Amino acid sequence: MKTHITESVWLNASDICSFEHVVEVSGLSPQELRELVETGVIEPSNDDPGNYFFHTQCIVVARKARRLRDDFELDTRGLAVALNLLRRVDDLESEIARLRARLGR
Repeated sequence: MKTHITESVWLNASDICSFEHVVEVSGLSPQELRELVETGVIEPSNDDPGNYFFHTQCIVVARKARRLRDDFELDTRGLAVALNLLRRVDDLESEIARLRARLGR
């Protein structure tokens, strides 16, 4: 019998967390997180580069970035491209679902 362990985190859309917390829970290095902020993939909730804070939803993106980095050995630029493409796919799938709902499917 195999036991699978799954980690879950309850995220409240209105909560914010520190730069250090995102680094800790995502597995990204501080430099990688800064570079993802610079590329616009992860957006801080404030404009103070010395003391960034993030909405907790950024943890999901940061963890996805870490998995992509580990699985596909991507550098930060590759992560930015992959994450932007995945975000676009999600947006398009949501739009398709809305249009299907309007058509009554």
